Amino acid sequence: MDIVQAAGGLLAIAGDEGNGGTAIEQVDRGNVFNPLLLERGISSLLGVPLVAGGDVLGVLHVGTLSKRRFGEQDAERLQMVADRVAMATQSRMSQSERAAAAAMRRSLLPAQLPEVTGFAFASRYVAGDDGEVGGDWYDVFTLPSGAVCVVVGDVVGHGLAAAQSMSQVRAVLRAATLRTEDPAEVLAAVDAHVRHFQPQTMATVLCGIIDPATDVLLMSSAGHPPPVLAFPGDETALLKVDADLPLGVEFGHDRHDVEVPLPPGAVLCLYSDGLVERRRESLTEGLRRLSESAVAIGDGPGWSDELVRRMTVGAGDDDVALLAVAFAPMFRATLPASPEKLAGLRRELRGWLATVGTDDDTAADVLLACGEAAANAVEHAFPDEPGELTVELRLSADRGLTLRVADTGRWRRVPAPGDRGRGLPLMHAVMDSVRVEPGEGGTVVTMQRRLARV
Repeated sequence: MDIVQAAGGLLAIAGDEGNGGTAIEQVDRGNVFNPLLLERGISSLLGVPLVAGGDVLGVLHVGTLSKRRFGEQDAERLQMVADRVAMATQSRMSQSERAAAAAMRRSLLPAQLPEVTGFAFASRYVAGDDGEVGGDWYDVFTLPSGAVCVVVGDVVGHGLAAAQSMSQVRAVLRAATLRTEDPAEVLAAVDAHVRHFQPQTMATVLCGIIDPATDVLLMSSAGHPPPVLAFPGDETALLKVDADLPLGVEFGHDRHDVEVPLPPGAVLCLYSDGLVERRRESLTEGLRRLSESAVAIGDGPGWSDELVRRMTVGAGDDDVALLAVAFAPMFRATLPASPEKLAGLRRELRGWLATVGTDDDTAADVLLACGEAAANAVEHAFPDEPGELTVELRLSADRGLTLRVADTGRWRRVPAPGDRGRGLPLMHAVMDSVRVEPGEGGTVVTMQRRLARV
């Protein structure tokens, strides 16, 4: 006697097996355990398995209210129906699983990238051609110390199972960064968790922690493709990050860090392997295409979308995750609006301009423009009472310098060249653009200048 169990426990019957089905000529409490069938007065049953893709999904059965002996043709016809039902059921289950995986992925990827002074972030996630969500993910978050953690990973597999494994790995990694800011130690802790609690999981991960105070990226790789450091429109470098073993390998091993200086204007690209891998193409060729595309595209609006579009032409069914970090150095100082404070501001600005690679002539122009704007504010914005100035400089990835001088005083018209001062014409002479915006809360002078690459 064999037991056939339907999905969800709706049917359990015992009987003689033959012709791919199970038939019961006389149903009673000794061979049928489902009370619904007994209550309905079923006398005879024929059941066949629902099989799709090698998996048994359940049992399809028919019953009669009068006694009947089911034959071979009955079993064959019912099996034909069952095969079609199984295919439809599996399709519906797959759709539900994909929807659940997609919802999980959306809930886990950062809804909003953090705002960190001196840095800009861009990201993209693209599901594979088959529409099935996998275990690729990216993450970026700040730590209590002010450091920034950037992560890209890929859990082996597809569908809801891979997405669930990814969610656990991501959560454990985030928790590990609260105990240590050493990426190698973070990955070692996650690896120990995976090997103990998720023994069927294997993942590649690239984890980096940036100290904004030093502009240095400390990075460790668990079998992940190396990142690309790009100067859009100029050149790229494939970073040498020796990859340790992926997470989930059954034996322990040492993990290593590498320090990566982030030059002003650089863009760091972290990605999952779906961005660079192609059938019948070496990984080296894919990395070359990535480097060339990063240079060609630049860093204008939507550049990350365009990079993914170019790199996914002819791609397979793998997911793609991309996280880019642009190092845009920034200087900010707030000081009393008094002439004696401007000399100290000038010294600080000169030092900052030197750190971002500004040549002497350009630095002199920027200092002149900033000095004129600050002097105008000191003289004209606060005639009756002291106030404050805020000076801010920001360098973009394409080496565009934005200088902003803001006061909290009362707007007074800047004298025309023939009247008194020549501050505004001097600013126009040494900067690419100058914009003066008076308002109720004070005046903001915004100037821009393109810096040469060094």
